[in-house]
Amino acid sequence: MEEKKTTALYRAIRWLVKAFYPKMEVVGAEHLPEGPAIIVGNHTQMNGPIAGELYFPGPHYIWCAGQMMELKEVPDYAFEDFWSFKPWYSRWFYRIASYAIAPLSVCIFNNAHTVPVYHDTRILTTFRATEKLLEAGARVIIYPEYNKRYNNILYDFHDKFVDAARIYYKKTGRQIPFVPMYIAPRLRQMVLGEPIYFDGESSIVRERARICAGLMDRITAMAAALPPHTVVPYRNIPKRDYPKNTPIEVYADDEAPGR
Repeated sequence: MEEKKTTALYRAIRWLVKAFYPKMEVVGAEHLPEGPAIIVGNHTQMNGPIAGELYFPGPHYIWCAGQMMELKEVPDYAFEDFWSFKPWYSRWFYRIASYAIAPLSVCIFNNAHTVPVYHDTRILTTFRATEKLLEAGARVIIYPEYNKRYNNILYDFHDKFVDAARIYYKKTGRQIPFVPMYIAPRLRQMVLGEPIYFDGESSIVRERARICAGLMDRITAMAAALPPHTVVPYRNIPKRDYPKNTPIEVYADDEAPGR
């Protein structure tokens, strides 16, 4: 696979991040099948993309919100996704910050190993790009959480990412593995679990539900099996509300901390 060309500014930023960001130990690499795979993990705020870019083994690309790659779209998306749960009295600061990070975001996400993700008709470009990367033997990392609490480890998953496996199956006849991944920043570990294979003969509706449920359950079990630690959640909520990895708690929407 041809190496992506990057700017000098991006290479400098990447070097600085790697110099100061704690190194992640990869645990369970034996669960990675040979060849292409879709890796599905917890977003854990910015830790997921950073750890994935720097420390995931082998050729890989990360699904990234397309808005973070467009200068005009960064501020609204960043504020809503990163900082909308901040206390009301500090939101003015984060609103300014959302504009300040826009040029940096465009530089980083357009130079890193990313696949832009859209939630409109442009999603077809996301799936086509993903299918080509998988055909080339790369691994594609996806962080599909959204703002609905599943348990104290995860937020619920958007399920349409599973369609990438259906497109790949139709093109190649091969059933792609989905590998669960749990990132524990406080333990400095990236844990990989046993894969779940896409069933090309089943309906896509069934496969979305089966694969998402299976991945969330496996990631939860992987987290619970680790030593006691604080979970860095998907949402940027107050640190006092960060959960622990045990016991496992399933939340109703009105019970979840930080809502």
